[in-house]
Amino acid sequence: MAPKHWLMKAEPNSRIEKGKDVKFSVDDFEAVKTTPWEGVRNAEARNLMKEMRVGDRVLFYHSNCKSPGIAAFAEVAKEAYPDYTAWDSAHPYYDPKTDKENPKWFMVDVTFKDRAANFVPLALLRQIAASTKSPSEVAYIGADGVRAIKEMALVTRGRLSVQRVEPDAWYAIKSMAEKGGWEDNAASASKPTPKLKQTKSKKGGKNRGNEGDAVDEGNGPIPKEHDDRLPPLPARKRRAQSDEEEMAPRRSTRIRK
Repeated sequence: MAPKHWLMKAEPNSRIEKGKDVKFSVDDFEAVKTTPWEGVRNAEARNLMKEMRVGDRVLFYHSNCKSPGIAAFAEVAKEAYPDYTAWDSAHPYYDPKTDKENPKWFMVDVTFKDRAANFVPLALLRQIAASTKSPSEVAYIGADGVRAIKEMALVTRGRLSVQRVEPDAWYAIKSMAEKGGWEDNAASASKPTPKLKQTKSKKGGKNRGNEGDAVDEGNGPIPKEHDDRLPPLPARKRRAQSDEEEMAPRRSTRIRK
């Protein structure tokens, strides 16, 4: 059976819950190699993990930070089993309504595979989703890649910490991570700053990259003369938390021992 594809979120910045730092960045993931994905307390996300099989592919996503986006690629190493942290009262995601005899929450083990050579920012994916055809900066993903990105749960829903990813979207993002094509695409995933190459339009102006983390969902139709480029985004004041994240605590990090 062909492997399925998923996206799983983690927080790269320090955040203290019950006296423990729940930070789990791409650097942390690369260092530990394999980790249990504990702490999921959303029924839909839990059910998706229960569908995972060994060998399924995972997009590792930096969440709840200034520049959210895809930082690495991973693989499911162990299928769903009871999340024992749910009945650990000292754990940040302790749930008193579950117990060992009747587990409510489950987790999988995930193994780090590769760091994204070019960090793929959420802002860039949203820009692509707003395009009418394959933008020139990432023309290599083709019309199928653009269509797949438009349909990603990350773009259409956003908040869920575990998401399905269709094969076409996986391969489009994998290609973007390998080839880049936008300015300052990164020297490393630790400094993800999405900026598009400045290219002159037919009227002599320049397209500009994202100047803020929040993305206007209502950019409107793209002028015909700019159909082959990523649409410019208006500069907006940075938010303390990215707009695709929930405020309530949820599983999106690994506990650092």
